[in-house]
Amino acid sequence: MLGTLQPPRTLSRFPLYLTSRPVTLCTLTAQSPPSTSPAHSQILSIRHSLLTRQVTAAQLAESYLSRLRLTEPHLKSFLHVSDSDAVLRQAALLDQRIAGGEDVGPLAGVVVGVKDNICTADMPSTGGSRVLEGYRPAYDATAVRKIKELGGIVVGKTNLDEFGMGSTTEASAFQVTANPWDVSRVPGGSSGGSAAAVSARQCVVSLGSDTGGSVRQPASFCGVVGLKPTYGRVSRYGLMAYASSLDVIGCFGSSVADTGILLHAISGHDRLDATSSKREVPDFASQFASINLLESKPLKGLRVGVIRETLDEGVDAGVISAIRGAASHLEELGCSVTEISLPSFSLGLPAYYILASSESSSNLSRYDGVRYGNQAVADELNSLYGDSRAKGFGPEVKMRILMGTYGLSAGYYDAYYKRAQQVRTIIRKSFKTALDENDILISPAAPSAAYKIGEKIDDPLAMYAGDIMTVNVNLAGLPALVLPCGFVEGGKVGLPVGLQMIGAAFDEEKLLKVGHIFEQTLQNCRFVPPLIEDDTAW
Repeated sequence: MLGTLQPPRTLSRFPLYLTSRPVTLCTLTAQSPPSTSPAHSQILSIRHSLLTRQVTAAQLAESYLSRLRLTEPHLKSFLHVSDSDAVLRQAALLDQRIAGGEDVGPLAGVVVGVKDNICTADMPSTGGSRVLEGYRPAYDATAVRKIKELGGIVVGKTNLDEFGMGSTTEASAFQVTANPWDVSRVPGGSSGGSAAAVSARQCVVSLGSDTGGSVRQPASFCGVVGLKPTYGRVSRYGLMAYASSLDVIGCFGSSVADTGILLHAISGHDRLDATSSKREVPDFASQFASINLLESKPLKGLRVGVIRETLDEGVDAGVISAIRGAASHLEELGCSVTEISLPSFSLGLPAYYILASSESSSNLSRYDGVRYGNQAVADELNSLYGDSRAKGFGPEVKMRILMGTYGLSAGYYDAYYKRAQQVRTIIRKSFKTALDENDILISPAAPSAAYKIGEKIDDPLAMYAGDIMTVNVNLAGLPALVLPCGFVEGGKVGLPVGLQMIGAAFDEEKLLKVGHIFEQTLQNCRFVPPLIEDDTAW
């Protein structure tokens, strides 16, 4: 368990913090406790406060709704915000159950944001696309259903690049989300809305989806924790398909503990998803030891491999410095850190875009105005199909459909799709070899910190290159955890940098343990963005 659980402070007023301050440099230590409070679990704090009657679920819900109302005009994290009365009714029911001595779930009172490509009953689920504008599913995705059953309160649907296709959230058909650290910059993508919402404390935790880094890259840009689980750990039922062999539902939180608790809540086999694993889900919370109980070398004997190819030319010097500093800190914690080479690493990016585009061209064929999607007015069937898709899809989606259709065509299948699958096998084998010799692998989560809105929108190749750190993990089906490890120059107060930890299949438990200890020994770094009040404790 995490040390002493502190109840949340009163959160009735939230003035926006927009003043300038110098860039904060992180100090890492294995010996002494941090001079500023380490990240702790908001979920456990909320549960403690509710059960000891220090605060009610209704008060907590109103606090987050107030925060959301004040910050949302600046951020545009959400495409849909739940009706306040409905949220408060759910919270009041929880308060009644607590007053009656009933057992409430581990997510009781926790306000959750859900990416808008994950289905929610009686709430819009558009996938960020005009083709599904106004669509309200009749069912919840399995992950959402589990959250509700465990007491979580869904506060709204977060913005995303259309159908998850993008790295900045600028490809949303409805709005552009801003980064809470600097509203002139992107939050990353495609789960940019989910990352920004957690970073700005508009919700406690959120769900995203990760096909090639769509949880991990925005987590790095927004200074939060993002976890991409092993393929099959979480049911994909209710997740709108982009690339079915790569898609996973992932988690965002302001601490490793919160992210692990959320992952435990949504994991497990689902008969509605044939690709979900039947492996037993471990108790991830057992890995979250208090900093006061840590030994001087709490990670002694852990073997860590730094992927050499991720620190080469093309990666910003500030990012490289932050990752090397994080590697040195892991050594101080007792790890054996060595530099390793994955020669196939650079092959992942082209292979990923061929495979993902090919699968998307197939998956998105269902949106034809007849089976799914808004229907255009037309006199004959071919025009109905064509007009519905032309008006419903944005330019990024159309481009990827065309790329995928080309790669699957009879004359080019062997040259592109088949060869990309062969590269995928090579990447899987290289990761297996590396993880047989190391417990975890580390790299940056992105080649740079968050860049300006509009900076790369006209250069798709440069934008795609930003995924080079993350796509290989999806091709190999492995779990990866991203957590903030420092800052680089930029914006008003500096911009966060994320450290990516990669583990063996279904070894999320180890990643969470290492990430939690790393986070607890991080000194003089407070990952609270300047959009919210500086001295607010969450």
